[in-house]
Amino acid sequence: MILGNLSGLSEFRLLGFSGISHLHPLLFVVLLSLYVLTLMANTVIAFIIKSDNSLHTPMYFFLTQLSCLDICYLSVIIPAILQNLIVGTVSISKTRCAMQMFFFLFFGVAECFLLAAMSLDRYFAICYPLHYTIIMSSRLCRSLVAGSYICGTAVGLVHTLITFSSPLCGSAIDHFFCEIQPLLDLLCGSTFPSEIQVIVVAVFAILSPFLLIIYSYIRIISTILHMASAESQEKAFSTCSSHLLVVILFYGTAGSMYLRPKYSYCAAVDKFLSLSYSVVTPLLNPIIYSLRNKEVKRALKKKWRKSKLMW
Repeated sequence: MILGNLSGLSEFRLLGFSGISHLHPLLFVVLLSLYVLTLMANTVIAFIIKSDNSLHTPMYFFLTQLSCLDICYLSVIIPAILQNLIVGTVSISKTRCAMQMFFFLFFGVAECFLLAAMSLDRYFAICYPLHYTIIMSSRLCRSLVAGSYICGTAVGLVHTLITFSSPLCGSAIDHFFCEIQPLLDLLCGSTFPSEIQVIVVAVFAILSPFLLIIYSYIRIISTILHMASAESQEKAFSTCSSHLLVVILFYGTAGSMYLRPKYSYCAAVDKFLSLSYSVVTPLLNPIIYSLRNKEVKRALKKKWRKSKLMW
């Protein structure tokens, strides 16, 4: 650790998984395989939705956006991890580190609000089925997606500008990319104001859309329970069960990372949590939606049969 104010430094050192260097080859193969699988799975989902007219509905429009976000989100993280696993400790310029943090926050926060928009879609579909097509117009869908990106941009800029304009007393980041929590350890003096900043922004970016999702599902479950037949209840619940699983996975890991005080941080645990919501969740999202969604499975089978006929 370099003592003194290093706010003028030009680069950082990413320590990555330096404590388990003997496992680097295995981790490289596993993460590269997960990366390729995730790219393929999300690309297939987006392609299937785009090419099947029966899936041109608000629900699948949001799912396409989610697949695109997952691809971009993962592409910010995985190349940095793979580089670290190949060469060990990586030097990264201050500008590149700031850009890495911004895009990580941008895609992550945009996904939080997109999941909230998807819960609104399910809320209107189940609670107001007769007015659904009027309420969820293409204009509203585009506005909700644009709003998600605007919120992501705002949070990314605020966090990045505040963090990188603060005085730093170190250059070694005990992580595999430029994330907020490890950078807090490099700040000079008291980090309490920065901790408050992280928690306040996390409440806005994670907790507020999550509360909207909770409210939507309370109303959805209440409506389902008042349906006349068990068949109707099962059909209604099946349309939102995939989204609910994705929400639990994403918010569970992201919330445990950011909605807690700094004294509870642990570098090894934080790296595991980061891998969970930035690597594993983007892979599971298309799997959950394809395996639990009859319409997506039908479209996949239809496309598979058509491709076999062409060959």
